[in-house]
Amino acid sequence: MFRLNLKIALRNLWKNKVYTAINIGGLAIALSAFILVAIYVRFETSFDHDVPGHEDIYLVGRVLPDKKTNYTSLSLAQALKEAIPEIESVGRSRGTNFEFAFNTPEGRVYGKEVLSIDYTLAKMFHIEPKTGLLKPEGDALNVYIPKEFIAALFPKKTPVFPVKVGVGPISAGQSGEVSGMINHNSAHSNVVFDALIIAGDVGKNQEPSANNYYTYIKVKPGTDPDLLQKKVDAVFKEEIKKSMVTAAKDRNSAELSMVPDVNMAADVNTLKKSGVFLDPLDNLHLRPVAGNNTNYKIVMALSVLTVLVMVIACINFTNLTIAQTNKRAKEVGVKKVLGAYRLNLIFQFLIEIFMQCLVALILAVILAEIFLPQFNEVFGVSFSLWKDNYELAWQLPVVLLIISLISGVYPALVLSGFKPADVLKGNLQTSYKTLWLRNTLLVTQFTVAIVFMAGLLIVSSQLKYMRTEDTGFKAGQVVYIKNIVWFDRGYFDNMKARVMEIPGVNSFTVASDIPDGSRPGRVNYTMAGKELGMDIVHVDFDYFETLRLKLKDGRFFSKTYPADAENAIVLNEAAVAAYGITQPVGKTIRGCDMDYRIVGVIQNAKMQGFEAAVEPTVYTIKSACANGKMKLMVNIDPDQMAGVLAALKSNWKDLNKMDGDDFRYEFMDELYGRLFKKQEQLQAVFYGAALLTIFIATLGLFAFSAFTITTRMKEISIRKVLGATDYNILSMLNTFFVRIVLIANLIGWPIAYIAAQRWLETFAYRIDLPILPFIIAGSISILLTLLTVSFQARKAMKANPVDALKYE
Repeated sequence: MFRLNLKIALRNLWKNKVYTAINIGGLAIALSAFILVAIYVRFETSFDHDVPGHEDIYLVGRVLPDKKTNYTSLSLAQALKEAIPEIESVGRSRGTNFEFAFNTPEGRVYGKEVLSIDYTLAKMFHIEPKTGLLKPEGDALNVYIPKEFIAALFPKKTPVFPVKVGVGPISAGQSGEVSGMINHNSAHSNVVFDALIIAGDVGKNQEPSANNYYTYIKVKPGTDPDLLQKKVDAVFKEEIKKSMVTAAKDRNSAELSMVPDVNMAADVNTLKKSGVFLDPLDNLHLRPVAGNNTNYKIVMALSVLTVLVMVIACINFTNLTIAQTNKRAKEVGVKKVLGAYRLNLIFQFLIEIFMQCLVALILAVILAEIFLPQFNEVFGVSFSLWKDNYELAWQLPVVLLIISLISGVYPALVLSGFKPADVLKGNLQTSYKTLWLRNTLLVTQFTVAIVFMAGLLIVSSQLKYMRTEDTGFKAGQVVYIKNIVWFDRGYFDNMKARVMEIPGVNSFTVASDIPDGSRPGRVNYTMAGKELGMDIVHVDFDYFETLRLKLKDGRFFSKTYPADAENAIVLNEAAVAAYGITQPVGKTIRGCDMDYRIVGVIQNAKMQGFEAAVEPTVYTIKSACANGKMKLMVNIDPDQMAGVLAALKSNWKDLNKMDGDDFRYEFMDELYGRLFKKQEQLQAVFYGAALLTIFIATLGLFAFSAFTITTRMKEISIRKVLGATDYNILSMLNTFFVRIVLIANLIGWPIAYIAAQRWLETFAYRIDLPILPFIIAGSISILLTLLTVSFQARKAMKANPVDALKYE
């Protein structure tokens, strides 16, 4: 019996080749998308899951009056360890804000991330060198390099450790010892480094109040996070009070403050508005409390895409299977007369559907392998279909079983439910009984397609806005020259004079920060009795001219005014608004234990992109609190760009004697453009979703319209005999399907509107939600419907009525 049913199934599938191909093709495309997205989602949601007890590790961050930050003070870690018994261990890390050069006889390699961590943090994250983790004695530091970086630094063969290497500029003659190699996948961890420095105490001999450390805690299993949060917050505020007392003593003893009561009031206000948060390790990559959650939005969009594509593929399968019920009615009737039970028939039809799903799965694996390189390129990853994805070996069979049941149960119940007496008399009206279901499924398919079409157009509009909107500066002809040393005024002035002699150079400057999305340092400034934390950018003359920032009031820094190099400051519009002052030029502002005179106000510049509002920012040439000036920028005449770059490269060693070993540069507009990378990935997600959903929905419409027209051939023939024109027939057939698509639009538009509105709210600077994307999505869906149905109706219009009516 099984062999007989198998033969019947194969014959039916072969007999209806077009429907079978549409069913299998739609499922294969959906499954291939599922495979690729499953790999990506698993990767994104499993950062640091190889760390034992990762669910009990938290990053401690600070809640400031105007922002949240992951940076905490050096003293907080020890205070938490001593005061809270639920905390098993505490570890700290501190990164560098510049590249670090390693030199060997075989070459020179730059480490972008050099990280210093406690021995306790290394234990917490199970970061172990190949020779085992040893606690450094005293002030000793052990330097380790990952396997990938070792291969770049020593391309010919791995050395015997420990090995001495040069560090920093070659001319400095500095060297250090690499203790060994370390196995750590930074691409799949929140602890990222090219070189790792392990110390017994990473903050030893440093200022206890310095707020430039990451503090991690590991708690005992079962600890209540809410109760722990309150305890950590209490310890944090005690630490703030201690630092306030120390600061007050310093102010009074040095007589730095003429109004101590104002300073004390500001301190108390800061204490009230400050606090801490605990960010679980599992959240740090996708949804950090003090960070960007764009990665999370992309993962969610991909997950929803996959589910919806699978749903409409299953809908398509169910729709087409039900549409062909009449062709199997007599077979079912005869089998029931011969003694077949309904359960046997259900099992038979499920086996047929399972066979189609199995073929679709095999094709899906092939398609996933074909499109994997393009997927890797879009998302900046290097996935392999099977390497490190062993879960697919059991996930795919489970998915196969699920979609077989979802797609097959209802059609199997319908097919097995025919009554022998009715079908053998020729009463085959089942298709009309299930018409409501098929119409509902078709509406659902097009609703999903319309949502993704509208979403794609809205995402594209926002991206276009981000690329064309005024950012407050111009990076088009600015080149950022990479450098690993800090410049003092005298040395840089000599270097600048020589660079400016190169024809085509418009301006040349150095600063602590560039517009690449990174956040500058932050310092409290007080003006008119009001203290605010503000971003601080350490600049030199011609900084504003190089980036062509726009002046709103006053002037830029100028060598014409010698005092500018000592105590002048420029604010942005956000800083002026935060203080609530008018006519700020000429007024005094205090920060870093000195008074500054405001000489100018510039237009807000979107240095961190469009997702975060422009922060209040101060620009100064001299500050003891700011990061050192090491980022070089040169504004070049576009017509002489190649010549200037060639001249700089050939003379760089002579121009920059401190760090002239390599001339490395990037175009500033390309660097800034990387801030849009995640949104471009989101656009790619919607583009793929729109294409997939439109394609599958159109396939379903194609088969459904073909079946509908076939079942109505007698009606069409009678209408033609009675004088109906081709236009009348075409209009009659299209009206039904256009009505279904219009209903899908009415459902899809509000869904797309709400989703788009919430997405746009994540941007500080965004477009107004336009109506055009909805109109375009509706127009495309209707046009596709007209083309698809009209193509099928052409056969009916050309058919001879005699052929359809001669059997009556």
